Amino acid sequence: MDSLSQIALGAAVGVAVMGRRTAVWKAAVWGAVAGTLPDLDVLLDHGDPIRNMVLHRAETHAPFWLTLFSLPFALLVARLSGEWAQWKRWWLAMWLALVTHPLLDAMTVYGTQLALPFSDHPYGVGSVFIIDPLYTLPLLAGTGWALAKKGSGRAFSANAAGLLLSTAYLGWGVLAQAQVERVARESLAAQGIAAERLLVSPSAFNSVLWRVIAVAGDDYHEGFRSLLDREPTMSFDRFPRGAALAAELPDHDGLRRIAAFSKGFYKLQQEGDRVLLTDLRMGQEPAYIFTFVIARRASAPVPLAVPEQVGGRPDLARALPWLWRRALGEPLPPPR
Repeated sequence: MDSLSQIALGAAVGVAVMGRRTAVWKAAVWGAVAGTLPDLDVLLDHGDPIRNMVLHRAETHAPFWLTLFSLPFALLVARLSGEWAQWKRWWLAMWLALVTHPLLDAMTVYGTQLALPFSDHPYGVGSVFIIDPLYTLPLLAGTGWALAKKGSGRAFSANAAGLLLSTAYLGWGVLAQAQVERVARESLAAQGIAAERLLVSPSAFNSVLWRVIAVAGDDYHEGFRSLLDREPTMSFDRFPRGAALAAELPDHDGLRRIAAFSKGFYKLQQEGDRVLLTDLRMGQEPAYIFTFVIARRASAPVPLAVPEQVGGRPDLARALPWLWRRALGEPLPPPR
C-alpha cells in the first residue's frame, strides 16, 4: 500500500496495543515509524530497474526477519521513551506494527515475499488498489480522534473502530473480487476464450470498478466490470502477448524475473528498434507503470546491459472522467 496507509495502520496499531500504558502520541509516533520501516528498501539499488522492482518487498517485508528485528527495535523504543518497564508491551506493539505492513501489502497485486527466507514466492491477493482512500480514512480518523482526546475511553474506542472498519473494507474487497471473478469466468466461457490465467484487481482508488486480465495462448484479454453494471456478462478486448519475441530472448534475466514475479501476466512488444517488456498487472491498455526496454533490435534482438524503465501513467484528463462514469455502471469503452 501507499506510505500514508502504512503510517496510518502502524499508528493505529501502536495506539491500540499500548492503550493507557503510555502517552497516545508516543504510541502513534512509534507505530507510524514501525509501519514505515519495511519500505525503506526502496533506497537500495540492486543494479537495474527490473531487479529493483522484483526485489522490493523482499527481506524487509518477511515476517520471519521482521520478528527477529522487532525485539532490539522495541528495546530501543522503550529506552528512548523512558519506559523500560514496559518493554514487553512495546515489543508486542512494534512487532504488530511491523508485520501488519507486509500483510497489508500482500492484499495488493504487486507481490510481497512473505515466506522469505524459505521461499521467494510473491504473494498478491489483488483485492485492494495500492491507494484507496476508503481504507486509509477510517485509520486516520480513529487515530486522529485518539490524539485529539488524549487517551479518553472514547478516544481508544474510536481508534479501535478505525481499525475494525479498515479491516472490514479489506474483507469487502475479497468478496467483491470473488463476485467479479465469477462473472468473468462465465463471460469468457460464453465467448469461447479458454483462459490459462485470470487476474481480477480493482481499478484506481476504488473497489467498485474491477479490471480483468485473461491470458489465453499468445494473447491476453482485458475487460472491466463495475459492481453497478446491469449487463450480466463482460466484454473483452484482445491484445498480443509477443510470444515470438519471447522465443528470441530465452535466456534474458529480466524477462525471466518479470515472468516469474508477474506470474505470467506480462507482454513483449516491439516499438521501433526497441523491445519492450511490460508487467500487465499495474495499469491498463495502453499505459503501464512497469514497462522496460530490454533489447534493441537489428536483425535480431540484442539485450541491453541495463534495462531502461519507460513506463508511464495514463492521461488523467481522459482517464479519471472515464473511471468515474464507468464505475457508476455506464457502458463506456476504455480510453486507448
